[in-house]
Amino acid sequence: MIVYKILLPAEWAAFQRAGTFTGSPLDRADGFIHLSTAEQVHTTATRYFADEPALVVLSIDTEPFGEAIRWESNKHGTFPHLYSQLPASAVSRTRHITDRADLLGLAD
Repeated sequence: MIVYKILLPAEWAAFQRAGTFTGSPLDRADGFIHLSTAEQVHTTATRYFADEPALVVLSIDTEPFGEAIRWESNKHGTFPHLYSQLPASAVSRTRHITDRADLLGLAD
């Protein structure tokens, strides 16, 4: 299954330099990397990144992560959470987003 990680452009640049992503400040505080399904990514972007003019959305296949991906529920629904680092090799597609409408109907 493909899931998505929303990053700020500066986070994406740091990820590219490091070759791995250990999480945003919120991810690290929560102890996992927050991910979204195609159906969730637009709402996630609107809820948590409303004031950001540009975003980078990464497509990630969950299969190689096995049990490191956990589906957990909160008041907004059930979301995929990654309990490991995210290597650059796991990113199958990168989208640079300036219009939130581009996140509707996202599919790989």
